[in-house]
Amino acid sequence: MEITSILAIYILFWVMAAFIVLPIGIRSHHETGIKMVEGQSDGAPVNFRPLRILLLTTLLATAAFGLFYLNYANGWITLDTIDFFNSRENMR
Repeated sequence: MEITSILAIYILFWVMAAFIVLPIGIRSHHETGIKMVEGQSDGAPVNFRPLRILLLTTLLATAAFGLFYLNYANGWITLDTIDFFNSRENMR
């Protein structure tokens, strides 16, 4: 696998991990009982910590990409493994 492919796939894993990590631990003003500032959105978080989100996203993406690359290198799960309906044979 070329380095550009590795980088592109890792970025995809990172973005997917960001959407998984973003809602973890976020609390709204209604949940914490803190008074809202005038003009503030109802869903605005009280305790948004971007560095924590970046760290957790990077850790999750690195672990997921590591598993993906190990599977790519060792061939643990292939198309034949997950072809439950023999669709590859039916296409011939």
